[in-house]
Amino acid sequence: MKRRIDLRSDTVTLPTESMRRAMYEAEVGDDVWGEDPTVKRLQEMAAERMGKEAALFVASGTMGNLVSLLAHCKRGDEVIMGSECHIFHYEVGAAGVFGGLVYRTVPTTRFGELPLEEIAAAVRPPNVHFPPSGLICLENTHNRCGGTVITPQYMAQVRELADQHHLPIHLDGARIFNAALALGVEARDIARYADSVMFCLSKGLSAPVGSLVCGPSEWVQRAHRMRKMVGGAMRQVGVIAAAGIVALTEMVERLAEDHDNARVLAEGLASLPGLAVDLETVQTNMVMFYPTDPRWTTETLNAALNAEGILTSYLGRTKIRAVTHYGITREDIDEALTRIADVVRKGPAA
Repeated sequence: MKRRIDLRSDTVTLPTESMRRAMYEAEVGDDVWGEDPTVKRLQEMAAERMGKEAALFVASGTMGNLVSLLAHCKRGDEVIMGSECHIFHYEVGAAGVFGGLVYRTVPTTRFGELPLEEIAAAVRPPNVHFPPSGLICLENTHNRCGGTVITPQYMAQVRELADQHHLPIHLDGARIFNAALALGVEARDIARYADSVMFCLSKGLSAPVGSLVCGPSEWVQRAHRMRKMVGGAMRQVGVIAAAGIVALTEMVERLAEDHDNARVLAEGLASLPGLAVDLETVQTNMVMFYPTDPRWTTETLNAALNAEGILTSYLGRTKIRAVTHYGITREDIDEALTRIADVVRKGPAA
């Protein structure tokens, strides 16, 4: 059986040896009582990295986005977000279920931006017939757009627009460190334009579990209450937080390797007859590609690649996604390209 090269997501990363040691040695306490010193340290580090007053450790990015929306909005508020955003597509409508919030989607450009005029048009004027606008959500990097990056300059424009309408901004920054690396800035330079930001430890940073939400202290207290409400109270969770500390201290700079590997993969795929890649959108650690050979659909090609041990993700009729991450080497990329070329050349099985 051929060795698997898992490019489905950077969520498949395994914890490093130093993470495992840190988890074993972690000093712990009851976090519900605010007594876990390792969690406290992680939250302080996260807040400092994002340039915010406080932070809250949560079990996942989905939980982080959920408690953020609940902390910002009241029941019946409308949340403005992109038509391609993760919150809309992959978080099971949780804020609508738990908080009675309404999702208002606006078009997303292929680079992950929401056109300013579309955001402005989505803001509700005062009217008894309308749900009031309560929040604007952005995503950086943008998952369904292929890991594209939105710039601080763009975010500053959204900030100005939000301020005109007295609306807060929440940033789904699951991969904000990838965005910062691609832009050559600090993560706080991106987060500064949002009232709150969520980022993940368990993707490119390779921790086994966990995300952080960061923002003003009073708002984080509300988010903490919402975490409790959705069942997210945790006890001696320092054993997990310890891996997050290692993630922030040891794993951020190495994301450059993933970006380099993604570029090699993208250019290799683009050179293969029968495949197409939008190279302009390959900005971080994701590559979106699709077949141009009419014998294939994205679904059948993705299945054929998986059968050959190249695990990719089917994202609909126009997208197959490959994600580079810790544990994927340049040799893996070369091997993947060889196998993909062979699959495409042979065509679908009769």
